[in-house]
Amino acid sequence: MSSRERILGRVRRALADVPPDETPYERAVARDYLHEHGGLSAEATVDLLARNLADYRAIVHRVTEEELPLLVMELLAERGSRYVLVPPGLPPEWMSAADPTRIHDRAVSTPRELDEVESVVTGCAVAVAETGTIVLDGGPEQGRRRITLIPDHHICVVRVPGQVVSSVPQALGRLDPARPLTWISGPSATSDIELDRVEGVHGPRTLEVVLVSGE
Repeated sequence: MSSRERILGRVRRALADVPPDETPYERAVARDYLHEHGGLSAEATVDLLARNLADYRAIVHRVTEEELPLLVMELLAERGSRYVLVPPGLPPEWMSAADPTRIHDRAVSTPRELDEVESVVTGCAVAVAETGTIVLDGGPEQGRRRITLIPDHHICVVRVPGQVVSSVPQALGRLDPARPLTWISGPSATSDIELDRVEGVHGPRTLEVVLVSGE
């Protein structure tokens, strides 16, 4: 018996005394809350995302599709990155001007090997303007969750306005709950009891978000 079967068996036993006519959870909990606040335009929503990302200490860049390869090259050069992790479905043109050796996302890579990589470049699934959050779901442009948690520098490309929503409820409507979702609001950070902030504890120390428009 697998762990999954064992857990589901315990859930079934716990629910054995629930009357069959009891209102299902999906209908018992009201879902009539607002899914959006203020009705911002697409441009204003992207501006709000940029402000909130910066408030969380992410570094925000705004470029066109044509300018993206040069920007990625410059960001990697500024870090002195010799090796960069790339997911299997990353559009090749994003890295067309970059010089570092590309390390492809592989299941056999060990944490030690990933720790030797200075930077990772990914896309995203969706970005939430109100919370300054980018969400990864392990898609082809994003790769496995661990490749965005171990390297110290993460460049995340967000297509605007198509991948930007106003609120978390709107984001949830676009996401598949069965996929491995990673919600990122700024670089990884924590504080001790004296509120001394330490960055890069359980994720990248530096998060650079590139908002790419089609114009």
